[in-house]
Amino acid sequence: MKTLIGTYECKADAKGRLMMPSPLKKQLGAVVEKGFVLKRAVFQPCLELYPMEEWEAMMQKMNKLNRFKKKNNDFIRRFTAGVKFVELDVSGRLLVPKDLTVFANITKHVVLSSAINIVEIWDKEKYEQAIEDAAMDFADLAEEVMGQDEGEGVS
Repeated sequence: MKTLIGTYECKADAKGRLMMPSPLKKQLGAVVEKGFVLKRAVFQPCLELYPMEEWEAMMQKMNKLNRFKKKNNDFIRRFTAGVKFVELDVSGRLLVPKDLTVFANITKHVVLSSAINIVEIWDKEKYEQAIEDAAMDFADLAEEVMGQDEGEGVS
């Protein structure tokens, strides 16, 4: 799958449904028909929406972990906690299950932000705060992550 582009604002209704923005839906194209996996993010108070083929690729990586190591089992359990299969309804809406809505503190105003091959789903206030918090250190982070000369690795 190609990379996704854009950050979109939308509103969640009282049932936790949000309309998939048409530019994002267009980028997702045929993968919409296969459905998505929605899960808690690891590092942020947001949700991650994986197109099914991206989720399957992630599961292939995780399936290579040695399950006779407690650390690996603990990781798998935590990574997959609260995972849900979701689809767009006939109106193009995505229903965010209640437990995941609570985890991400999603109320009415929502931000869908592309993150290369997945979509992050944020409560708008939490998203703005995360962007503001990261702004201070972004130059240093960019240099550390992307400023390596070819052949150097991130230490």
